[in-house]
Amino acid sequence: MKAYHMSIDDLSKQLQTNLETGLNASQVEKRQKQDGENKLEEAKKKTNLEKFIDQFKDAMIIILLIAAAISFGLAFQEKESSAFFEPLLILFIVIVNAIMGVFQENKAEKSLAALMSLSSPKARVIRDGQESLIDAKELVVGDLIQLEAGDFIPADARIISSSSLKSEESALTGESVPVDKSPEIVEENATIGDRKNMLYSGCSITYGTAKAIVTDIGMQTEMGKIAHLLNNEEDDKTPLQEKLAELGRKLGMMAIAICIVIFAIGLWYGMPIIEIFMTSVSLAVSAIPEGLPVIVTIVLSIGVGKMAQRNAIVKKLPAVETLGSTSIICSDKTGTLTQNKMTLIKAYIPKLGLEDISNHNSPLVLKLLKYGTLCSNGSVTIDNEKEEHIGDPTETSIIAATIKNHISLDELHQQYPRLFELPFDSNRKLMSVIVKEGDHYLVITKGACDELIKRCIESQDEILSITEQLSQQALRVLAVAYKRLDTFPDNPTIESLECDLTFLGLVGMIDPPRQEAKEAVATCLKAGIKPIMITGDHITTASAIAKELGIMQENDEAITGSELATLSDEQFQQRIQNISVYARVSPEDKIRVVKAWQKQNAIVSMTGDGVNDAPALKASDIGCAMGITGTDVAKGAADLTLMDDNFATIVAAVKQGRGIYQNIRKTVGYLLGTNIGEVLLVFVAMLVFKQAPLLSMQLLWVNLVTDGMPAIALGMEAIENDVMDESPRPKDESIFAHHLGERIILQGFLFGGLSLFAFWFAQTTLHSLTAGRTLCFMVLSLSQVFQSYNMRSHLSLFKIGVFTNHYLNKAALVSFALMAIVLFIPPLATIFGLTFLPFSYYLIGLGLSMSPILIIEIFKFFHILH
Repeated sequence: MKAYHMSIDDLSKQLQTNLETGLNASQVEKRQKQDGENKLEEAKKKTNLEKFIDQFKDAMIIILLIAAAISFGLAFQEKESSAFFEPLLILFIVIVNAIMGVFQENKAEKSLAALMSLSSPKARVIRDGQESLIDAKELVVGDLIQLEAGDFIPADARIISSSSLKSEESALTGESVPVDKSPEIVEENATIGDRKNMLYSGCSITYGTAKAIVTDIGMQTEMGKIAHLLNNEEDDKTPLQEKLAELGRKLGMMAIAICIVIFAIGLWYGMPIIEIFMTSVSLAVSAIPEGLPVIVTIVLSIGVGKMAQRNAIVKKLPAVETLGSTSIICSDKTGTLTQNKMTLIKAYIPKLGLEDISNHNSPLVLKLLKYGTLCSNGSVTIDNEKEEHIGDPTETSIIAATIKNHISLDELHQQYPRLFELPFDSNRKLMSVIVKEGDHYLVITKGACDELIKRCIESQDEILSITEQLSQQALRVLAVAYKRLDTFPDNPTIESLECDLTFLGLVGMIDPPRQEAKEAVATCLKAGIKPIMITGDHITTASAIAKELGIMQENDEAITGSELATLSDEQFQQRIQNISVYARVSPEDKIRVVKAWQKQNAIVSMTGDGVNDAPALKASDIGCAMGITGTDVAKGAADLTLMDDNFATIVAAVKQGRGIYQNIRKTVGYLLGTNIGEVLLVFVAMLVFKQAPLLSMQLLWVNLVTDGMPAIALGMEAIENDVMDESPRPKDESIFAHHLGERIILQGFLFGGLSLFAFWFAQTTLHSLTAGRTLCFMVLSLSQVFQSYNMRSHLSLFKIGVFTNHYLNKAALVSFALMAIVLFIPPLATIFGLTFLPFSYYLIGLGLSMSPILIIEIFKFFHILH
């Protein structure tokens, strides 16, 4: 039997609960052991070992491990201790990469855990006849809980008794207007929105008080049931992950192909098999940018740090880059684009007309506000312009407007003490009070205009016309009327009080949009991002807010969830480009909208705070949850949590994401250019000179040390000012788009050519293979450090400032120092197979190394490959 369709006595018997004293200690202990804690289940977290193993699934890492295994086998065959240096260096690189990956993943998880622990909900419970405050997670089925205005509901519960109770259920249903609640039994097939005798976990009490019995906890609550929807949504790889995975596969295949070719060439030339193996491994190492995965991780983690400074907690590192490529932002309305706080903005007085609410309204409007306040419950405190509302939002908006007009509530209630109240009733849609006014009495009635005007002595037509006009502006309208009595009635009734009233006026209120959201929407449109409002609110209200924010442009449409349900997938795809507002939608509708845009190759971001947003947050490419008002389910489903609940923070995140992607492209271009140069160097030298110009350990040193630090510094390059003037990247755009591929190949030929010349020159003039390798090693390493400055921008280095990237300056100095140590300290030089050269050769090598600056500057000047 369903709790909402049972009598209170039957429910208490079924749950074995005393309706006065609640559960006893033994019952609580037994049920806690049986049902567990009152919290949502968390996904099973990976152990550090599992995370560590996951780091080795990258194609580039797998090939490196194969290279290390081959190198170990050859080292055992040679039986020389120095032969083990190379495979150990490869393993060192791989393990450092894996440790960095685990470290960054744990860091992101800890940030989210810290966020989730910021609020620990409490519950007022009656046990053994005593009321106490406990952690909400300690509640069990059958507990009696006490609730009042402002409380969050800690579990699903059936109302036992209540007084003027209203619950705000937007977190569950998307409906921003509070729902009237009462203990009466409802029909068995009632939907969630019609279960007036139930209170739901994750929602809140806005008005009145209640005593209730807990019927479901944890994953059995309605919130938990929606959370189960998340299990059907798989986490897709982000565009960056897909592109890097594809790049790794291609580089791996290229490395294997090169090894086969070099092995065949070596056999053709009659070289020893062991030497051919070593050369093949060297070339495989040359083809793979070992530092790329860890460097990309570092660049993304830097972005995570910057996002945290802008009030955004990133759950997954690649989410930063994905947000930067977002082309569609689907946003909830209530609390995200709006303030989730009703505000009085219009008043209407017959013969006076409409008047904006301000802090210096006319006497007649002040009278309307006073009478409206006298016929309202709730409280408002204003401290340094920060407002706190407790009670029904429509009533507290009237009270707040009264306070802002410099009217003291204490003096008002002293002047007009309340003697009697007819509470608001959802059937008659009215509330009335009797207050004392000097020697007389005043009946004040407030409520829906269409009901109130029937009880007034004035003509209806003009007033109803104004009401319709205000409603078309998405305002929620209340009417106020009154009558004076000479004596206090003996038996005040609805019929005797709510009749022959004098109409006083109308007040119009709205949940106003955030000002910063309006600016953020404008920035999104400028950046080629289409913002879309998806809300459970009424279509008229949603459309008006969307137009004010700029979301709804000319020729854009607004549709309801019921209208959406009538559209086939094909029809929806034809109309989707013009729909900017979706109103009265369900969680399933939100997922449908997200996936429909994804079918159009859009990268979709979904923002929201409620439980009903969580499935769509999970299904989207990048989910953004609200940190303050957001539910735990929404935060768990999202990739990004906005700590300030500010839509404008998303714009900062988009800019950061775009800048990070630009920097990753620079890093990838730089690293691949250096690796292509190394492949060309070894390949051509093998063909022409029948000798490897560099040993594999020398290549590893270049890739790990010389390339690595400048590559990381490139990832910290300042974001370019015009990054938000560009359109979003297409979902299928290659990471090598906009001539990056051509620039990488040019860079590779440049490095390969300069290093090959250095190898030939030193070997020929000094008649020494070791000397040739030494100068080649120097030129290849240092030219790549200088090239990192060229990679900072497509603009001239002298235009952006040669030394403006302080991180790159430091990285370059460290790289130069490490190269000097290896070149000039005898023991290390011997291990690396290097020798000392005449001083003039070092000058020649320095000149060759600096030549990329001049060459690339010429290309930039003539806009070649721009």
